[in-house]
This record gives sequence, structure tokens and C-alpha cells, in this order.
Amino acid sequence: MGWKLKSLLLRSLRYRLEKVRSSQLAAVADFLKLVHPVSTDRPLIRIGGNGDGGYLIPDDLEGVKYCFSPGVSTTASFEEHLITKGIKCFLADYSVVDAPIESEAIAFTKKFIGPESNDVFMTLKEWVESSVGSDDGDLVLQMDIEGAEYESLIVADESLLARFRIIVVEFHRLDALFNTMGFKAINGVFQKILKNFDVVHIHPNNGSKVLTCGGIDVPPAMEFTFLRKDRIGVRRPATTFPNQLDRTNVPDMPDFPLPRCWYERGDGGRRAAGYCVSASSSVLAVARTAPSRHRHAV
Repeated sequence: MGWKLKSLLLRSLRYRLEKVRSSQLAAVADFLKLVHPVSTDRPLIRIGGNGDGGYLIPDDLEGVKYCFSPGVSTTASFEEHLITKGIKCFLADYSVVDAPIESEAIAFTKKFIGPESNDVFMTLKEWVESSVGSDDGDLVLQMDIEGAEYESLIVADESLLARFRIIVVEFHRLDALFNTMGFKAINGVFQKILKNFDVVHIHPNNGSKVLTCGGIDVPPAMEFTFLRKDRIGVRRPATTFPNQLDRTNVPDMPDFPLPRCWYERGDGGRRAAGYCVSASSSVLAVARTAPSRHRHAV
């Protein structure tokens, strides 16, 4: 199933400049309602550094034993911070030799995370089960694998995802929501996660420009934080963005806040078909992203 999802997403990123139908815009508007973040009785804290690699998560780490972090960069501030809280961290990436930090609380596997297991890839399920077995302690998942998140998560069992108390994923190629094939791939993954989790924070990555279509603004890459529903006692709409703990991902590029359509209620009216326009540009742009130069191949 993973290769089919990958094919859908990649094909959606190569389509010609075309009008986006009003029915597709309506579907995207409904998707945005689905992922509106909530504020809970567990305040957000920042784990990791003040740049790319630091994330906002709920202050609910007591009892969490392990963190799984696929996609290894030159720094690991998120994992270093969790280690100080007694949480062992598992890292995985085929494109690097080892983890960027040395610690008895770090375990590194030289493989990519993907929809199947072979010499180069392993599934999230195989990784978790081979690392911690049936240990009933809650887990954290922090995933930044440059587009491979869709095929990796769509094949994950709901029972496996439910082992994680907190999930943080940087989703890429979100501008493919404006295409029917891309929408199917992205929506399918979110539908699976949201069965047991609520979105508690969204932060756009300023490394690429916002794409606007039919009055809907979509940053191509955004960090989503999810909290398992059984951990939430009180929930209400989150309305303040950016959070005071948010930080810019790319310091030398213009920053922008989360577009209002991602958290404001209402706005359910019919939308006319239209072209997609890249923010800060007068040139029409198709809803696509450039091929990733990240270490994680897709």
C-alpha cells in the first residue's frame, strides 16, 4: 500500500498549471477544519534548540520511556533535551554513519524508515518492536523525513501509533492538497492519525513560500504536534499563532505566521475555481515542491 501512496503523491507534484476545481477547494477547506488545533489542559513547552530541530510539544512527558526519531541531521537538540528528562532516544537514517551525539541513551540504526523492510529500509513497526518489544511504556515519535512520512505512516497499524503519547511530524508537500491525487495521499494519513490523536500545534516552516488558491493559504511544509486523546482532559479551539515559543526554521529567510484558515472556525462558503499563486510572487505557480535534497530518499 505504501508504494501506491508514494506514487499518488509524487504524480500529484508533477501536474501542469491548471485551474483547481471548486469541488477540490471545498475538500481542502473541509480538511483544514479536520486539523484545526486545540488548546488543552497540558500547556506547550519547547523541546530542543531555538532553530530548526526544536519543537513545541505538550508538557506531558512524565512516564514516557522512549523516543523514536527517524531522520538524522548534524544536530540532535530535541533528543539531547529528552535525554535530560530520562527518555532514551532511538535514531535512524541510512544516509549517515552514526548519530550526531554520543550517549548511552542514544541508539542508532543505519536504515531509512519506509513502507517495507529490506537492507536499506525498515518499517516503523519493525523498528519499535525490535527496539523496545512489548514494553508498555508510552513513546514519543518525532519524524522529519522529507516527504517519506506519508508512505511510512499509512502502513503503520493504529495499535502501533496508539503506543505513542505524542507525535511530532514535519509534513512536506502539503501544497499537493490542491490536487486530487495529492489530497488522497495526505488526507489518508491524517485521517489515520486523528482517530486517536488531536492536533495541538502547527508551525509553518518558512523555508518555502505559501501557496494560495481560492483564498486558501497552504505552506508546503509544516510541523504538526499531536497528543493522544486519552491524555486530554479539556480541549478548546487554539486561536493564538504563532505561539510565543515558536522559532524561525530558516533565519535568513522571511518568516510568516500560520495562515488563519488553518485555525479559524467558519469560512465554509463555496469557493470559485482558480489558479494557485505563490506568496510574494506575481508568477502563477503549480502546487508542487522541488525534489528533496534531504538525506532521506523517497
